[in-house]
Amino acid sequence: MTKVIDLDKTVYELAEQYPELTGIMKEIGFLGIANPVMLNTMGRVMTIPKGCEKMGIDLGEVKKALREKGFEISEKVVDFLE
Repeated sequence: MTKVIDLDKTVYELAEQYPELTGIMKEIGFLGIANPVMLNTMGRVMTIPKGCEKMGIDLGEVKKALREKGFEISEKVVDFLE
């Protein structure tokens, strides 16, 4: 089964879908994710990209770590018309 991380989903949604993600994200530096209160409050509105921005964590490194743990990253590509 392919494990796909949709970066548009909240951290809470992703943790519900993939419980092992909580430990992986904690290893990466998202320490608050291990706190159930934080996950159930901030996690419901925070996405991985937003969290990286707020915490000064490189999103590229997070994607790399997730891929190394067997996840596939789903990102929307937006084409702009001139």
